[in-house]
Amino acid sequence: MTEVADIKTVANELAFAARLFGDVAAIGPDKAGVSRPAFSEVETETLNYLKSVCEAHGLVAEFDAGRNLVMSLPEDAGAGGFVLIGSHADSVPMGGNFDGLAGVIAGLMCLLRAQASGLRFARPVKVIAMRGEESAWFGPCYIASKALMGALGDTELAALHKGDQRPLSDHMESVGIDMAPVRAGTPLMDARRILEYIELHIEQGPLLIGKNLPAAVVSSIRGNLRYRKIRCIGEAGHSGAVPRAFRRDPVLAMADLLSRLDEAWQSIVQEGGDLVLTTGVVHTDPEKNALSRIPDHVDFSLDIRSRSQETLDGMNDLLSRELADIEKRRRVRFVLDEVNTTAPALMDDRVITGLKRAMARTGLEPMVMASGGGHDAAVFANAGVPTAMVFVRNRNGSHNPDEAMEIDDFLAGTSIIYSYLLNGPTHDG
Repeated sequence: MTEVADIKTVANELAFAARLFGDVAAIGPDKAGVSRPAFSEVETETLNYLKSVCEAHGLVAEFDAGRNLVMSLPEDAGAGGFVLIGSHADSVPMGGNFDGLAGVIAGLMCLLRAQASGLRFARPVKVIAMRGEESAWFGPCYIASKALMGALGDTELAALHKGDQRPLSDHMESVGIDMAPVRAGTPLMDARRILEYIELHIEQGPLLIGKNLPAAVVSSIRGNLRYRKIRCIGEAGHSGAVPRAFRRDPVLAMADLLSRLDEAWQSIVQEGGDLVLTTGVVHTDPEKNALSRIPDHVDFSLDIRSRSQETLDGMNDLLSRELADIEKRRRVRFVLDEVNTTAPALMDDRVITGLKRAMARTGLEPMVMASGGGHDAAVFANAGVPTAMVFVRNRNGSHNPDEAMEIDDFLAGTSIIYSYLLNGPTHDG
């Protein structure tokens, strides 16, 4: 295991935070970016490293029923109710090192600051490093937080890993999770004990860069509906011998569908609605495809997101109508995987106000923005937990090796949460 970072041996807090990020990045084998697969050895080793850091600094760190790491000051370990700070430890394949991890380390830094200063939080605080937030590995997202809230369904548990094709339930068992309560829909954490959930995360878009601000408070999170795989089945043929009128080309049918959805997207946005569409995976059969061959099928993904549940429902209805029309016109057939859905989430006004006050106390211009990406925070919010988020400026987007969060910006975001934890949500000073 990597030698544990010790805050007493570095020049300052900035150097210590950079060391933590660097140590975790070094755990994985990647040459480009980082890959911390959900419910994998790399994810577990990451949690074990963070546990060792806590223990070296006199903090309490324990694995919960979902094999997530829960950290706290010793005096808060047995608290009946607590503010929960956290994010996820996994990443997408060859992604950036800050997505998820920044929220975990921010919580850890808050604990270490309180310990070093001797100050007490206004309410007990726990920090959680969750597993399996990213959809890249199994299709479903927010796996750990859904299990904590008793909301992980049978379809999600049966989802197959993109690599070894084993179901999610097997991978969860392999890290030591008792699956009986998960399958029964029994919450692994009592939501009534969570006074609030707060998550720091890198911004995954360009807004804070454009406004030259280090951080912002989040007002809402887009919901989504995702089809991990849609297969369009046509008929194979010779590229030069089959006239257009005789073709049943699945690739053109897919392109027709995506073009129609794009037109709907443009119309909704022009009318003031909120919507984004993405097809991140497209492929024909690699064993059969050729320059001179009309494919017999094409597989593609579809990710639809909006802050409006009405818009999501409307797009799903539109998708069904367009599929039926294209099947008839182009003489193809579409086969859809199970859809994975997450409802949009509103952040708690009281917590937002408290975080804005904390921003002002730390010398930052209070700013509120919506989240385009999805986060575990949505699960807690939709379970009735008062929830909020803090975004930190990040260059070059996310889900790629070029994520670039400045540690100064990270510490600014951490200071917002730390000030909030010291003062509580209603303090005006």
